[in-house]
Amino acid sequence: MLTAHIVFATITGNSEEIADILADRLAFRGVAVQETEISQTDAYEFIQSDLLIASIYTYDQGKLPEESLDFCADLQTLKLTNKIYGVTGSGDKYYGQYYNIAVDQFAELFEKLGAQAGTARLKIELEPDEQDIEDLDRFAHNLVWTANNRQK
Repeated sequence: MLTAHIVFATITGNSEEIADILADRLAFRGVAVQETEISQTDAYEFIQSDLLIASIYTYDQGKLPEESLDFCADLQTLKLTNKIYGVTGSGDKYYGQYYNIAVDQFAELFEKLGAQAGTARLKIELEPDEQDIEDLDRFAHNLVWTANNRQK
């Protein structure tokens, strides 16, 4: 059975809601899912899962959330070879060039550490609507498909 660990950081609750939807969509596909708030997550325990997922928001003018910094520092000491990742997040287009940039920063970190993208990055404006929920379902499908069909 595939396992997934979803970490989230949220101020408004939107990124946690995204994580909840993803957890549901992955469980529907038979994946054992763990979901934790990022500041309460041990990076070594996080990477024990097959699918590594982050649901994040962008702080201020393109910064990672403060509560994610220790996790990111710890993650950088680990190798993510043979891991599949997905990154999503909630943002507000009002912030222009900084809109959901933390999604890209997290994806780049996973790639730098050797993980393989299991699906395209998914940027959601504010809280997820019906279309976003469909996109999250496809996001979950793609992660599971990639994990089940990768070359080992």
